[in-house]
Amino acid sequence: MLIPFSVKNCFQLLCNSKVPAAGFKNTVKSGLILQSTSNDVYQNLAIEDWIHDHINLEGKTILFFWRNSPSVVIGRHQNPWQECNLNLMREKGIKLARRRSGGGTVYHDMGNINLTFFTAKNKYDRMQNLKLILRALNAVQPQLDVQATKRFDLLLDGRFKISGTASKIGRTSAYHHCTLLCSTDETSLSCLLRSPYQGIKSNATASIPSLVKNLVEKDPTLTCEVLINAIAAEYAAYHQTDNHINLINPTDETLFPGINSKAKELQTWEWIYGKTPKFSVNTYFNVLYEQLDLEIKVFIDIKNGRIEICNIEAPDHWLPLQICERLSSGLIGSKFCPTEATMLTNILLRTCPQDYELHSKWNMLCEKI
Repeated sequence: MLIPFSVKNCFQLLCNSKVPAAGFKNTVKSGLILQSTSNDVYQNLAIEDWIHDHINLEGKTILFFWRNSPSVVIGRHQNPWQECNLNLMREKGIKLARRRSGGGTVYHDMGNINLTFFTAKNKYDRMQNLKLILRALNAVQPQLDVQATKRFDLLLDGRFKISGTASKIGRTSAYHHCTLLCSTDETSLSCLLRSPYQGIKSNATASIPSLVKNLVEKDPTLTCEVLINAIAAEYAAYHQTDNHINLINPTDETLFPGINSKAKELQTWEWIYGKTPKFSVNTYFNVLYEQLDLEIKVFIDIKNGRIEICNIEAPDHWLPLQICERLSSGLIGSKFCPTEATMLTNILLRTCPQDYELHSKWNMLCEKI
C-alpha cells in the first residue's frame, strides 16, 4: 500500500530529525532531501526499498544521501565469486551486500557518497540527475573537468570514473542511485574488487573495470560534507524545494514500519549468495605432499548458491577413488562456501576417526575448493 506524500507523512518521516515543523512545510510541495544517520549497508539499502514500496511519488521527488562503513555491494544479477575477493573480505570483516537494482559491483566506505533519486516512473531520468550533480560540482569547483557518459557514469579528466549508476523501475515509481568518489580507500577498492577465483563460467552481469580517482586528489577542499551540501542546494533549486537536509534513522519502526525485517532479509545467505545466477567452476590446483606436486581437478555446477553437480579428480595413489567420490557426493546440495566444506571434514573425521592422514588430505581439498 502506498502512503500519500503529505505534510502529515513527512512529519512522521522527519519527527526524529530535530527539524521544526515549519522548516519543511514548503518542502512537501515537490519533495524531500534526506540523509541517513546509519553507516550500515543493509539498513541503508532497506530504506531504499521501503521508500520505493511505500511512498506515493506522483508529482513528488526524494533525494536520499547515505554512506556506509567498508562494504562491497553487488548488483541484483551478479556473481559474488566473480566480482570480489571473498576470502580477503572475510579476513578484513568487510560486509557483502546484494542490492535490488542491476548494474555492477562497487566498494563503499565513508569516503564514497551514495545518492538515490526517487521519482514517479514517468519522471525517471538518469541523465537529468547526473547533470544536476555536474552543476553542483562546477558550483564548488569550476575548474573540474567532469562529464557524464552514455553509460551514465561520471568521468573526471576524461579518464577516471568517479561515479557509477544503477536503477530500479517499479510499477509506478523508480529510483536511480549512484556513487561519488570523494576520499575512498583506493587500495581497498582495488584489492577487494578483484576476484582470485579461476575457471568460473557464468551468464551473470559482469562489472567493467575502470580507472578511478578521488575528487579530493583534484581539490582537498572537496570533502564529503561540502559535496553533499552542494548537491542538496542544486537539487533544491532545480525542484523548487527547501534545501534543508533532513536526518533519518533507518532502524526506526515507528517511522518505517517493517524496515528491520527488510534489512534482515538483505543479510541472509539466501539473498546474498542464493540469488546468484547458475554458474560452473572448471578448474585445477596443485597440492604439495611429501615433496610431490600433485594436480587436483574440480568440476562443479552451482544453482541458487548450492552445489548441483560435483566431480573431483585426484591421483589415486594419494587419495583413493572411493574417497574422491565420497567427497564429491557429500558436497552435492551443500552451500558453495567454506563453512559447508569444513562441516564435511568433520563428517569424515567421524567416519574415519583413526585415519588422521586421510583427514588431513580431505581438509586440504576442502580448503582449496
